Amino acid sequence: MSVIEQRERVVAEARTWLATPFHDNAAVRGAGVDCAHLVAAVYEAAGVIPPQDIEAYSPQWFLHRDAERFLAYVERVAREIEPGALQPGDLVLYRIGRAYAHGAIVVDWPGSIIHAHKLSGFVVRSSAFEMDLRDRAVRGFTFWPD
Repeated sequence: MSVIEQRERVVAEARTWLATPFHDNAAVRGAGVDCAHLVAAVYEAAGVIPPQDIEAYSPQWFLHRDAERFLAYVERVAREIEPGALQPGDLVLYRIGRAYAHGAIVVDWPGSIIHAHKLSGFVVRSSAFEMDLRDRAVRGFTFWPD
């Protein structure tokens, strides 16, 4: 399968999660998911990464700790790229509180991402800098070679 086909598979899989309610520490399509579990579930289902074991965490960990928990998971399976180089199927992390604690799948950077959005209460498609994501520091990641 080509890289383009893999990227399309990631975006198609992410779309199947749209309207799933937001639920911390969950990963059940249609019933509940948070942003970390959404990212893992989508890339796993698309065959891009092996299954990930995400430890249970406090929903507010990023407000009280500097530990880059989400970033550490991502760095094991992806490589960092400049946000301006993001393509469909890539991953973007946002700094929320004291750490990079929110992840989204790129559909068309920066016009469109898919993410489990706690404030809206669902997996949504939005622009990369709407609502509470405006003015956040971002880091881009890809799972594919140059």
